[in-house]
Amino acid sequence: MTNQTSNRIPDSSAKSKSPSRSRYFGTAMMLCASLCFSTGGLLMKLIPWNPLAINGVRNLIACLVIGIYILATRHKLKFNLTVLVGAISMAGVTTLFSIANKLTTAGNTIILQYTAPIWIVILMFLLFGQKPDRTSLLSILIVFAGILCFFLEGLSTGKWLGDFLALLSGVFYAGVFMLNSFEKGDALSSVFFGQLACGVFLSPLVFGETDFSAPVLISVFLLGAVQVGLAYIFFTTGIKYTDPVTASIIGALEPILNPILVAVFYGEMLGTVSLAGAAIVLCGVLFYNLKSISPLG
Repeated sequence: MTNQTSNRIPDSSAKSKSPSRSRYFGTAMMLCASLCFSTGGLLMKLIPWNPLAINGVRNLIACLVIGIYILATRHKLKFNLTVLVGAISMAGVTTLFSIANKLTTAGNTIILQYTAPIWIVILMFLLFGQKPDRTSLLSILIVFAGILCFFLEGLSTGKWLGDFLALLSGVFYAGVFMLNSFEKGDALSSVFFGQLACGVFLSPLVFGETDFSAPVLISVFLLGAVQVGLAYIFFTTGIKYTDPVTASIIGALEPILNPILVAVFYGEMLGTVSLAGAAIVLCGVLFYNLKSISPLG
């Protein structure tokens, strides 16, 4: 799943690269991040464990990877109310994402989680009275038309609960972004503590599992170390050298690649109506992102 928050890295890194080289470096890092994030759906499907056990172990592994990164970059962790609520939101995102992947298709899960920017607009209005502009309102209408497609098909296939949880994970994800933008917020701290909480409280559930074959253990390790840990490191590095338009376009690769990987290697396909909904949601979110950062938007 794509995390669009970031932390500062040493300025010396940016200064040591020419503008052209920095741009290519940032694009490469963002591309690597999207590729890592997009493996989540497939790896989840390959692990025959309880989704809560999967989420616990993958977060524990990711926590170790992020912890090493924090030590290497000498990032100072923060802990306050804003960071705490951000950590709870992060824990909600990963937990709901894991459960939804088992109850509906991987494509439905990632596309519905990808609605986070739209929920940010809605939450900012409900909580702070910040009225959305014309671009935001149009984006909301487009995205909700796509969401309706998912739920119409979910009612006929019995996967509506998974779709609902995936949508709810998008709401939690919006909370992560909002809280990290506050003055006392800190993205890396929220991610680290959220992962740590999931790892501590949920990973013991793995003792109720029976399949510890090599393919399963490798998938679990990759899910934690690559799909979450390494992906986040790539993202927080690349975003510092990447312009908003490029970042938005590359970020959109995740919800496209995720279901493709699952279809190719696992044989799971999106339904016709859900496929139409996916296209509508992607168009709505991309329209919002690109119009919002456009000088003419």
